[in-house]
Amino acid sequence: MAIFSAYTNDEVIDFLKQNAPHAQIHLDDDLADKHAANGNAQKKIVGHILAYIEVGDVEDIRGVVKTATTFHLPIVPQGADTSTVIGADGINDALIISTARMNHIKEVSKADSLAVVEPGVINQDLDKAARKQGMFYAPDPASKPMSSIGGNVSTNAGGMSGVKYGATKDAVLGMKVMLENGEEISLGGRTFKQAFGYDLTQLFVGSEGTFGIITEITVKLVPQPVGKSITGVAFFEDMSALAKGVADLRNSGLNPAMLEAMDGKTVKALDEYEKTSYSKSESSSLLIFSFDGASDLQENESQKILEKHHAWGVQVTSDPDEMTSLVKLRQDMLPAVFAKGKYYVMEDMAVPLSKLADMADYITQVGSDLGVEIYTAGHAGDGNLHPTLLWNDKEDAPENVLKAIRLLFRHALELGGTISGEHAVGMSKNQWNNVELGSAVDRIQHQLKNLFDPMNIMNPKRKIN
Repeated sequence: MAIFSAYTNDEVIDFLKQNAPHAQIHLDDDLADKHAANGNAQKKIVGHILAYIEVGDVEDIRGVVKTATTFHLPIVPQGADTSTVIGADGINDALIISTARMNHIKEVSKADSLAVVEPGVINQDLDKAARKQGMFYAPDPASKPMSSIGGNVSTNAGGMSGVKYGATKDAVLGMKVMLENGEEISLGGRTFKQAFGYDLTQLFVGSEGTFGIITEITVKLVPQPVGKSITGVAFFEDMSALAKGVADLRNSGLNPAMLEAMDGKTVKALDEYEKTSYSKSESSSLLIFSFDGASDLQENESQKILEKHHAWGVQVTSDPDEMTSLVKLRQDMLPAVFAKGKYYVMEDMAVPLSKLADMADYITQVGSDLGVEIYTAGHAGDGNLHPTLLWNDKEDAPENVLKAIRLLFRHALELGGTISGEHAVGMSKNQWNNVELGSAVDRIQHQLKNLFDPMNIMNPKRKIN
């Protein structure tokens, strides 16, 4: 049976242009194709979008929302387009709303230890602006040089310094959000404490654009530490031994700022990529650690803990250039691993610290049992691991890779963990809501979605199924 639309696409676009006059609207061009496919115009996408819209201000956002509600079209919010979980790809007839042009840092206040930014501000740009005033912005995902604060907030992004400073949610003080009805609301504020009303600010952190569109964010800044900082590396027999050493460092009272891990296969891939010679065996694993404002006590006691766990090749430096080089090892991990296979999926799970060694051993075992190439790295101090599974034959993941992912997910949950530590849910994992959360909480999630988005136009099919 034929379906007759009440409006033509041209009529919809004319309405959009009238209501979002400062927006740059792209229809069926290379830019629209690229951003509909999460930055990769050659990738298969979920559906054909109606338009890719670069908004210039809040009124443009309101105009896009008005268009979506008038014509019952889905909105896909997008920042710097770095999602790893199909969180901002195109879907059929969607209006992709990009806040990349809304990239102004409105305020950096040392007196109040905060900054106010538009959602398109790049994480690293905010950090640089804060450092000019003796402060810094702590959340530092691997995508720091290219991901936006709006996207970081929408996914509750983590990072290498999370062991000391927490994830994005720990830095968010307030925000403004455009709701489905076109109303812009203010949540939270400029204070570090606030106990009035329900905490809607944190409800929107990690909501992946499914409740509304973030238009402004107020974040906490941290003073730059006084004294020298140190960064070091240490090697362990395997990831299980490394995990036990990390647990002792984490609970020692020494307050490390970073505890990053790479398994033996990842270290070998890094050696090939960087032309270095860190790897000693297939299993020997690398820990990169750092302390802000370090004292001699922290340096000496951390060395004793590493020795207790039979670490070797320990190097510690306070030279800024050498510290940057050591941290770069972790930053270069992804391109080094991706170079080992034509196709890949990088997963994201977190377990209680006491279960980190168990999870690391299980990942290795699953890879061996199923014949899957798995390279594991992660934020060991948070119990957050990123196993990357590689294959070469065709774009769609083969059955042994899919089985491996299911096994890893289920084991992480059995250990009391989560299958999304910091990469969000998107469409990659929304089928697991009932498994991780349970039916009662799953139902409440849908009720919340319906409360804020009764027309189901705000990033539909993401976060919850």
